[in-house]
Amino acid sequence: MAEFTMELNDEQKEVRDWLHGFAADVIRPAAAEWDEREETPWPVIQEAAKVGIYSLDFYAQQYFDPTGLGIPMAMEELFWGDAGIALSIVGTGLAAVGVLANGTEEQIGTWIPQMYGDTNDVKVAAFCSSEPDAGSDVASMRTRAVYDEAKDEWVINGTKTWATNGGIANVHVVVAVVDQELGSKGHASFIIPPNTPGLSQGQKFKKHGIRASHTAEVVLENVRVPGSCLLGGKEKLDERLARARERAKAGGERVKNAAMATFEASRPAVGAMAVGTARAAYEVALEYAKTREQFGRPIIDNQGVAFQLADMRTSVDAARLLVWRASWMAVSGKPFTAAEGSMSKLFASETAKKVTAEAIQILGGNGYTREYPVERMHRDAAIYTIFEGTSEIQRLVIARTLSGMPIR
Repeated sequence: MAEFTMELNDEQKEVRDWLHGFAADVIRPAAAEWDEREETPWPVIQEAAKVGIYSLDFYAQQYFDPTGLGIPMAMEELFWGDAGIALSIVGTGLAAVGVLANGTEEQIGTWIPQMYGDTNDVKVAAFCSSEPDAGSDVASMRTRAVYDEAKDEWVINGTKTWATNGGIANVHVVVAVVDQELGSKGHASFIIPPNTPGLSQGQKFKKHGIRASHTAEVVLENVRVPGSCLLGGKEKLDERLARARERAKAGGERVKNAAMATFEASRPAVGAMAVGTARAAYEVALEYAKTREQFGRPIIDNQGVAFQLADMRTSVDAARLLVWRASWMAVSGKPFTAAEGSMSKLFASETAKKVTAEAIQILGGNGYTREYPVERMHRDAAIYTIFEGTSEIQRLVIARTLSGMPIR
């Protein structure tokens, strides 16, 4: 178990500086263009692949960093560059985490490389959980997976929504109901291989922010996948469902489902994304306040502006520390007894919204225009309090964990 430290080691600093350079030199110059185009920035993803950022090896190195800080450090730097482009680069990671968290060694080795492709032909992957009537309420999920024992195949029907890379992905990871009576405990995750008949893209969403990241519905009509595409395998699923049925009869402890396990593992990473966006907006506001003059002096000479910047920086640093603590706890096997993962995501998300709004205020009329990046950062920041568990859901998780009560 790695000791907790607030100091990155030399190797981590080298990686951080490398990522920062890529974000500054490649991502930022392209940010406004792809935000306006509202399209997947394939050339930037390809550049990331060429230098080794968009790859299984890089992601695995950060994911298995013994300090737990590899992923949050990488997310912060990339999202400091631009949230929309960064999400296009890292969006495949959520699907990869779904396989890492729930799949067998064979499934991990087979499917994760296909999620990324190679430097000459980059691919993306999608994790599909939310539905039109089942976002935070995962128990309302309607997508069904039925096992065809004669053919050892699963038949999947339903519609997923808000899927990053949905429909354009090479590999989709889909969460479906396999036992309706068990509610959210009766869910399982499935790999949908490339070019599987019956899977199609539905509506592509035109969004308020993160517009360079593709978000769409995924429609599944009699999609058939081999039994080997059930993450974890059928034996493991049958054992888990049997335990869930026994506990349901006895009114026993809650059983985690595959989707929630994926989200729980990724929440500190989302917090790190928010930290990156908040930090970027703070830095723009700080530099502007030091150079913008009114009444014969820089506006930072006014306490109203200076104190606001002080609070912005304090919030950014506090958010980072919560993210780092949760990330270290996760990799060290320490239980989130106070829902520390949700705490980190909640505070960092709310910080990003607040800091980006304050950055616009400091820049005044300039901040409200697209000539300056804080307007885009503010639009991007809104998503952090919504996806992978809204702020309200995070508060609910925290309150239930602290109290032990079924708060509704």
